[in-house]
Amino acid sequence: MLSVAGLALGLWLFGLSSVSAGEPRPPREGREAPERDQGRREGPQRYSIEQAVSDQAQLHTIAFNGLAFVTGDFGASTFIPPGKVCDFFGFQYMRDIDAAQKGHNPMFLNRVAGNVLKTLTDEQRKDFEQLARKQAEQFNTLARKRWPLIKAFCRELGDDVPAGSPGLNKEAVVRYVGELFAFDAELSYTRAEAFGKLAASFTPEQKTFLGKMKFGDFNTWPDVDMDKYKLPRGTDKSVNVAYMTYASEFFSWYAGSVEADVYFCPERHGTYFGGFYMKDMPAMGKKDFDISTSVTGDSGKTFLEILSEEQRKNITAIPDLQRKALKEMIDVRRGVSTELRRFLKGEQADREKVLALGKRYGELDGEVSYLYAAAFAKVNKTLTEKQRAELVKLRNLDGYKSAPAYLYSDAVRETPQLPNTDGFFFPPKKAEGEPK
Repeated sequence: MLSVAGLALGLWLFGLSSVSAGEPRPPREGREAPERDQGRREGPQRYSIEQAVSDQAQLHTIAFNGLAFVTGDFGASTFIPPGKVCDFFGFQYMRDIDAAQKGHNPMFLNRVAGNVLKTLTDEQRKDFEQLARKQAEQFNTLARKRWPLIKAFCRELGDDVPAGSPGLNKEAVVRYVGELFAFDAELSYTRAEAFGKLAASFTPEQKTFLGKMKFGDFNTWPDVDMDKYKLPRGTDKSVNVAYMTYASEFFSWYAGSVEADVYFCPERHGTYFGGFYMKDMPAMGKKDFDISTSVTGDSGKTFLEILSEEQRKNITAIPDLQRKALKEMIDVRRGVSTELRRFLKGEQADREKVLALGKRYGELDGEVSYLYAAAFAKVNKTLTEKQRAELVKLRNLDGYKSAPAYLYSDAVRETPQLPNTDGFFFPPKKAEGEPK
């Protein structure tokens, strides 16, 4: 069975990339934000949606993903933290604003999950386990559904489009990602429903215990022996991951707010290009490893500097092109989060509304992801050998070889058999005079 320490590390890595260093730090009251965060943490940070969607935060994150994509491969592009799906429960916000600055340490998730499990009854913990066993394979299905889209993006990057096709079809991409996120919303709805039932069953003693744990302050969470609350030996790893995820996200949701639920990090969208692999892989398998808070910003900035002016324009144009979509994403997330929180009030959330909003959220993610894929492909087609060598050096992953694919961070050892991805591309152009 996976050790608790190993499980905690894996889960930490799943959500680790929520703060892209090099992105502008949100302003404290009474002063303007510095241009770039050089990794200095002087105290609790006040991260916000405004910071996440700012042009500089977005540009550096997009550039970082561009570097990952043009130097990576299909397998690396499939690597994604599970914390970047079904993320309407405030956990990313709680870890980013942690007063103790432990939000991105392996012990953070282990501590919060352990305290939740400690205060639950055997029957309540059993409900978490049953939900984990039910949803674990559904989460894997969600990950696998990403693969055909990623394959299509890789084909566009390598100019491996169907004969005669002008390239990716934006409408096909948007439609596919819409359905993907609708499935994400369905899983989120089920999770919120279970969380609401749990909260309604709390005794006064349980409410008092959790009330002493402050949202966003690791120092108020007692140390706990997680060995007492492990699932039975031999439990599938994906079930363990789901079980721990529920325990940690229940607290962030229960003690949090709509503001926390709506929050997302700049890396939440366009997750199909290998940025998570490039950033997180050096930490995999290590019990105590701090990923630099400046790696995204610094690498993204250097990537842009290596490009020529004409190449660079493909990337720097994106923040303006996606601005409207990002604004609507915030509105959609607020709608989903507000509806799901009805469960916490003992009410019934509107399932069809949540799924419709989830689908729209995916359509918006598909829109911006299409912009990224098209821009990265244009840059890739014009890179010189010298530039490619510089970018591989900047990637800084000598000695690492990606698996054929990943289910989140778990390597898939055999190349997956994917459906035909020609449907993501425009059909071949008709010759002049040829009947339509």
